[in-house]
Amino acid sequence: MNSINGEKMEDTYKSIIQVDELSLWYGQNQALHNVCMDIGEGRITALIGPSGCGKSTFLKTLNRMNDLVQGVRIQGTVSFEGQDIYSPQTDVSELRRRIGMVFQKPNPFPMSIYDNVAYGPRTHGTKAKARLDEIVESSLRASAIWDEVKDRLKSNALGLSGGQQQRLCIARALSVRPKVLLMDEPTSALDPISTSRIEELALQLKNDYSIVIVTHNMQQAVRISDDTAFFLLGELVEFGDTERMFSHPTDKRTEDYITGRFG
Repeated sequence: MNSINGEKMEDTYKSIIQVDELSLWYGQNQALHNVCMDIGEGRITALIGPSGCGKSTFLKTLNRMNDLVQGVRIQGTVSFEGQDIYSPQTDVSELRRRIGMVFQKPNPFPMSIYDNVAYGPRTHGTKAKARLDEIVESSLRASAIWDEVKDRLKSNALGLSGGQQQRLCIARALSVRPKVLLMDEPTSALDPISTSRIEELALQLKNDYSIVIVTHNMQQAVRISDDTAFFLLGELVEFGDTERMFSHPTDKRTEDYITGRFG
């Protein structure tokens, strides 16, 4: 299902995350207002809107990264595969394994390329070297960086270029076999060629994962996303098929934003 201005409408795809009446406060400041959205399985969902509109805050509610911020209060539900992730019974560590995250600035650990990718599986109990070798190779292949690093897996990851570091961070997220990948402006710190590689990679990854990406780049949303959500002042203004939204937005505020009248 999709929603426009809070009204749900039938659609043809299966959703993997259902968000219902989600509101969030930082102390007294309300950052999200009654957001309703169904995120499609095996699709790329782009979150767009001006700075401070709530899109990154919303992204972080999807795997409870906002738990790490003092004074956060949340109302409403976020369901992943039928379970409310804010239930007291939720294993947050397991949730973040299944809904992985890639941040705006590449943040490899100060250790070898191999150990960066093996870190998650080791944390979750995988110790056998042969199995770790398999996971490291398959994750690096899936993130389109294996051929560039296969001969220097023992080298420090901080010696990689920015674009390579970001693909390594994607490999690190994939190594624990998530179902969903959250990306918070993953190309904003990268050059155009590295940006293009990450976009191509996202299009390949959606065959195996559901992706939610925050982007300031509206052309990027058009190029890679199936669905787009437009946020403004903490409100989900419009959500639906990307091509339709950019060609025939239903809300004047969406039209004003995507045509560059503000933002």
